[in-house]
Amino acid sequence: MALVLENHQGEILVAKRADHKHLGGMWEFPGGKVEEGESQFKALKREIKEEIDFELTTATPLITTKHVYDSFTLSLDVWYHKANNPQINANEQQPLKWVHKSKLSSLELPEADAPIVKAILNLYKD
Repeated sequence: MALVLENHQGEILVAKRADHKHLGGMWEFPGGKVEEGESQFKALKREIKEEIDFELTTATPLITTKHVYDSFTLSLDVWYHKANNPQINANEQQPLKWVHKSKLSSLELPEADAPIVKAILNLYKD
C-alpha cells in the first residue's frame, strides 16, 4: 500500500527508491507491504511511521491499481491524507521531497504510479 500525503501548500510527498532496489533511483509514494494479520490501514500506519516518522491518524482510500511488470504483478492500495504542515523525517535515509501536485507528472516515477498521479489530479477537478 502507499500514501499520498499532501501538505497545506498543495505539495505531495515522494521518496526516492534506493539505487540497489528494483526501479532504483525513481520517485515513489511512501508505503510498504501488509504483514500477515494486519488490516490495510494498520499496515499503512506502521509503514508510514517506520519510513517517514509521521503519525497517521486518518486516511481515505484513493485508488487501487494493478500493474504487470516482467517478473511480478503489483496490486497497490493507495490512501490519501492532507495535513497542515506535516513534520516528517527520512527514517530510512532515503531522499524525500515535496512536489506540487501539478508537477508530479514531470518526476521519474514507476509505471505503476501513473494511475495514482491521475487520481490525485482528479481530486481537484470541478
